[in-house]
Amino acid sequence: MSDLLTIDLYTFTTPNGRKVSIMLEEVELPYEVHVIDITKGDQFTPEYVVINPNSKIPAIVDRESGMIVFESGAILIYLAEKAGKLLPAEQKSRFQVLEWLMFQMASVGPMFGQLNHFKRFAPEQIPYAIDRYEKETLRLYGVLDRQLADKEFICSDYSIADIATFPWVASYEFQGLTLDEHPHLKRWFETIGERPAVQRGMAVPPRKG
Repeated sequence: MSDLLTIDLYTFTTPNGRKVSIMLEEVELPYEVHVIDITKGDQFTPEYVVINPNSKIPAIVDRESGMIVFESGAILIYLAEKAGKLLPAEQKSRFQVLEWLMFQMASVGPMFGQLNHFKRFAPEQIPYAIDRYEKETLRLYGVLDRQLADKEFICSDYSIADIATFPWVASYEFQGLTLDEHPHLKRWFETIGERPAVQRGMAVPPRKG
C-alpha cells in the first residue's frame, strides 16, 4: 500500500494511546508508530507541539488527507468516518455512541486517571484523594454495568464507545480493584479482550522491560 495512505500515530503506553492503536487495528488502516515518551518529556518538544499544542498523546497525521488530529475522542471519530466503520450513520444510534464516547472522555478517563495517580504515582499517599477517586471509579463501574445488563456492547453494536472505554477498564488490577461485583461489565471486558485487533492494539507500543 502506498506510503501516502499511512497514518502516523504518535502514542505511548497509556489508555488514551491504546484507544487509537486498537481503532487502527479494528478498521485495518495502515499506520506507523512514533513513540512519544511522556516520562522523558518528548511531548514538549517543539516538533511535537506543532502536532498537538496541548502536549498530550495521542495524535495522528493522515498522510492521505494531510489532516492532523489530536484528542483521542476526536481521533476515534475521524478514523471511524474515514473507514466508514464503528460509528453509525443513523442519527439516533450515532448520538448514542457519541454520548457514551463523551461519558468516557468526561468521566471514566479523568476519574480513573486520578485514581491511578493518587494510588500509584503520587509522592505521598493521601487517603482522602484515594477514597474520593476510588468511590467515583466504582460508581462509574456501576453505570457501565447497568448499561451492559441487556446489551452485548455499550451501545448494542460494537463501536468507538467500546474502544474508548476498554483500555481504561483494563487498568482495574493496576488500581487494586476487581470487576467481580459488576458481572455485566466483567463479561463485556472479557469479550472485548478476546478480539484479536484489541490484543494487537493494546500491545502498541510495546512496554519496555
